[in-house]
Amino acid sequence: MTHRISRRARVLCAALGAGVLVPLTVAATPAAAATTPQVTCTSSKPGLATKLQKDITTALANRRGTVAVGLHDRTTNTTCALRSTKAYDSASVVKVTVLAALLWDAKKHNRYLTRRESDLATAMITKSDNAATSKLWTQLGTSKVKGFLTAAGMTQTRPGANGYWGLTQITVRDEQKLLALLTAKNSVLSDNSRAYILKLMGKVVSSQRWGTPAGAPSSVSVYVKNGWLSRATHGWRVHSVGTFDGGGHDYTISILTHDNSSMNYGVTTIQTVARAIHKDLVPTTAQRYTPTSTPKEAFPAVPAS
Repeated sequence: MTHRISRRARVLCAALGAGVLVPLTVAATPAAAATTPQVTCTSSKPGLATKLQKDITTALANRRGTVAVGLHDRTTNTTCALRSTKAYDSASVVKVTVLAALLWDAKKHNRYLTRRESDLATAMITKSDNAATSKLWTQLGTSKVKGFLTAAGMTQTRPGANGYWGLTQITVRDEQKLLALLTAKNSVLSDNSRAYILKLMGKVVSSQRWGTPAGAPSSVSVYVKNGWLSRATHGWRVHSVGTFDGGGHDYTISILTHDNSSMNYGVTTIQTVARAIHKDLVPTTAQRYTPTSTPKEAFPAVPAS
């Protein structure tokens, strides 16, 4: 991953060592505990919603941090949600939105991406290159990004101000809407655009293929984009969104987290939930996906200058 951090960006992230972590705690009184968000699931397949709700809850039982989860499987009409409308700093997960907005705008003008745009897009998604993202973000401007968000129905997403694309506010609900656009025919993105985005998400470098793919059966095709960022409040933000196709299923998973003590802690939380989801949706004795690299701490969420 490329890290060219401006002075202003370094100031923004300088509080890492003294970061104030606010882990999610379970209150001692029954009244307070009752307000803790619960995993909710629905499904057309008998018993699946109950199993997913139980297994996702169990996966999170001993994990600190504030976690939001979204799942949708078209095949069984299954949906799970936890904190689906809670806002998080996007970090590099927003890069999928940037590419979608670029392609949406190009479609409006009846043109293909230029070689320059294609090269920047490839670096942005497959390597999470920050400089490439900043160039495309500047080219689009917030007006075009907002235009795409409106067209996509992503009403809870707020673009980061002053070029800080990594501080865009996102929710699981909107990330699931975006993934739905990528994986089914629609009027917002052309079939070619959808295929192009998924192709790049399928070629993410091995060191960044952690998160939601963890535990996916070998029969399932994996498309992923992750993001991570530490700030003085809420500790580490660690996110992973992915689409999965195969084994008789077509599903999307979005997991957003903050209040993590370290990047790896957030990754472990995400992967614990992901493994439970994959196991319940696609039971199999075949080989399951295991990330091969340990994620490295970085600051990918602020633009270079």
